[in-house]
Amino acid sequence: MSAMSKHTITLYGIPNCDTVKKARAWLTSHGIDYRFHDFKKQGAPESQIDSWLDKVGWDKLVNRQGTTWRKLEPATQIRVTDGASARALMLEQTSIIKRPVVEWKDDNVTVGFDAPSWALLANKL
Repeated sequence: MSAMSKHTITLYGIPNCDTVKKARAWLTSHGIDYRFHDFKKQGAPESQIDSWLDKVGWDKLVNRQGTTWRKLEPATQIRVTDGASARALMLEQTSIIKRPVVEWKDDNVTVGFDAPSWALLANKL
């Protein structure tokens, strides 16, 4: 697979996240060009969150295993029951978004890193 000449993939995350590091290394090792969007520096784009909610659902996007979730007040956690409440929380606290979120060239969106699934998507590039 040859390196692409322009960015066709956007990877969203934070640079110090281990899973994001693995994902970025995987893309680089497979010669896949991508753009990195840093949630810490650039925030989470509201229009993209809406698109992700449509494509993968709020349940997949909200990281309930992470430190950010565990630090939330129980009353806040209980209020996250649908796309609208999850959207509000993701805009307020971008670290609650499971990482990485990847927008692929073919309009697919993936959440998290799974090398076998990514290999299938990369073969379509």
